[in-house]
Amino acid sequence: MPTEKDHHRSRNHDDDRDHHGHHHHGDDHGHEHDPIEEGAALRVRALEELMIAKGLVDPAALDSVVEYYERQTGPRNGAAVVARAWTDPAFKRWLLDDGTAAIHSMGFKGYQGEHMRVVQNTDGVHNVIVCTLCSCYPWAVLGLPPAWYKGSAYRARVVREPRAVLREFGVELPAKTRVQVWDSTAELRYMVLPQRPDGTENLSAAELAGLVTRDGMIGTAFL
Repeated sequence: MPTEKDHHRSRNHDDDRDHHGHHHHGDDHGHEHDPIEEGAALRVRALEELMIAKGLVDPAALDSVVEYYERQTGPRNGAAVVARAWTDPAFKRWLLDDGTAAIHSMGFKGYQGEHMRVVQNTDGVHNVIVCTLCSCYPWAVLGLPPAWYKGSAYRARVVREPRAVLREFGVELPAKTRVQVWDSTAELRYMVLPQRPDGTENLSAAELAGLVTRDGMIGTAFL
């Protein structure tokens, strides 16, 4: 539950009063191209090429950074955090109380992961993460953000009609479940602690980590 200091970063949504037309928001779903987003991508590419041409940036170094976050890290760090929380009650309490320290204790820190808060899904509350201003995202535990997370459609709609957006991801919530939307900022980034799937009591932490997905830690998927 959000505390007093977090009230400006989170939003409660018990229903969808402003349900409009649906868009798809998944890696394998259709996605409407946003001219603003496409223009920004072109400008970033042009700036990258200019800096490389002037010798200010080593293209191999850029590639290695992308490789690290996209393939070596991905969501595996976050999955390890979740699996440990599922199997270690003391760590889980620490994680929910001080996400930054708990995550850093596992060696996961760095760019866009300096200050973290972890919010727990329960039968009564489902959390979902967004950055309404840009695309703040916990790279250290989730890797690179998916394209839909950075898109203006997701950023605007998940705040206004979260149940409709979640439904498009295949997340159908009971009416009694409250939806909590958390708005990440440059100062604080969020990660969802999903509910542990039933029937996994005999699995090891490594096996549990294999069940955890990136979208589950954003809040746009069930495990």
